[in-house]
Amino acid sequence: MSKLKSLEELFAGRHFDRDVIILCVRWYLRYKLSLRDLVEMMAEQGLSLAHTTILRWVKRYTPEFVKRWNRFATPAGRGASTRPI
Repeated sequence: MSKLKSLEELFAGRHFDRDVIILCVRWYLRYKLSLRDLVEMMAEQGLSLAHTTILRWVKRYTPEFVKRWNRFATPAGRGASTRPI
């Protein structure tokens, strides 16, 4: 398994705060919001960005986030309810 980059390395040189990037990517992947819906939601928070910016974030950061999230995934059939008593 490849070594994970630190958050500082992963978000180095980004114009927007890493929390904004993580939030947009997470909402896009988890809740299937459209890019334009996310732009509107960020505008309500006072941020001005284009839908193409969010698309670039999704393409760039999704593989890295999947690596991080999969570290915490429980293999099928190994949950607490399937353990012998």
